[in-house]
Amino acid sequence: MKLNEMRREVIYLDNAATSWPKPKRVTDAMTRFLVEEAGSPDRAGHSMSVAAGRVVQDVRVKLARLFNVDDPRRIIHCFNCTDALNIALKGSLRDGDHVICTELEHNSISRPLQAMAIAGVITLTRLPVDNQGFVDPDTVRGAITPATRLIATLHAGNVTGIIQPVAEIGHMARERDLLFVLDAAQSVGVLDVDVRAMNIDLLAFPGHKSLLGPTGTGGLYVGPRATLRPFREGGTGAESAPPTQPEELPTRLEGGTPNTAGLAGLDAAVDGLDPGQALAHEQQLVERLVEAVSDDPRIQILGNWSPSRCVPVVSLLIRDLSPVDAAAILDESFRIAVRPGLHCAPYIHRALGTFPDGTVRVSPGWSTTTKEIDQLVSALREMATA
Repeated sequence: MKLNEMRREVIYLDNAATSWPKPKRVTDAMTRFLVEEAGSPDRAGHSMSVAAGRVVQDVRVKLARLFNVDDPRRIIHCFNCTDALNIALKGSLRDGDHVICTELEHNSISRPLQAMAIAGVITLTRLPVDNQGFVDPDTVRGAITPATRLIATLHAGNVTGIIQPVAEIGHMARERDLLFVLDAAQSVGVLDVDVRAMNIDLLAFPGHKSLLGPTGTGGLYVGPRATLRPFREGGTGAESAPPTQPEELPTRLEGGTPNTAGLAGLDAAVDGLDPGQALAHEQQLVERLVEAVSDDPRIQILGNWSPSRCVPVVSLLIRDLSPVDAAAILDESFRIAVRPGLHCAPYIHRALGTFPDGTVRVSPGWSTTTKEIDQLVSALREMATA
């Protein structure tokens, strides 16, 4: 089935999980790379190896420019945002450290920290949020102790879309000489992320969401204040003689052959990226949805969504329908793809009172149309009436 035929058949509103469809420049770049240049990057002197190495470095430079990073070697290629956060957290924390996070966190932050806390490696404070899913910077400030080593939070919520005051939290961390880890899974590609202006020490991001790259890509910015132990160790191509992982970035944290075909696609994706345009388009679509159902008591929007304080992600409930059932009906009867459940963020669902069933999450993308949002609204109303 051709892509345009798929688009007519499926209304895809699950871009907060993975963006789809990918722009043609991305699929073309991956195909071209696999056909012409898919050697092992910098593992040999032949032309295909050199060409593959050039792709790996080109996208590193573009990502550094996107985040206002001076030294591209501080951009570490990872396989997704989860991979990047594991590298950041497990590489920086030591026995006895105290860590602060919030109820908002995705399991990519929550589970590594909880496991380390259970093992007795760290102590963990998980801060509450208000009924909109917003964390008060004063609450963060009040949780800091002499043992605090690191503050970790997300930039924008993957359940309610709420944007957090990360610049203020980053400034607070820098004043106290703490590391600041930011999970930018839902913000990179739609919001400006400046590691210097926001005082970010470790920035984790996926390639496959709003950056519009393929799955299996992502990255970690490692600031000069952060020294990380290697999370995975192995081959680095040019430096094979040392018995342990090299000290220099990025090879210190990039053991093994990278996802070169994926990086070729991400390279092309970043070339055509326009975060401001993407944000305006997708927020307009969510706002259209919210306004269309706001006067319907059978449909509840979680978290008081607003374009001034949220990214284009919204959660909703339909009276007398579980989220799983609602999503199944949307898929089977209307060919509309959404995401039901807890969205890998159980703590925020507990705070919102939607645990254990969760919500129906709607997240439009770059190719979503107003007609498709209107079709969703029509489907929701029909389901609520049934």
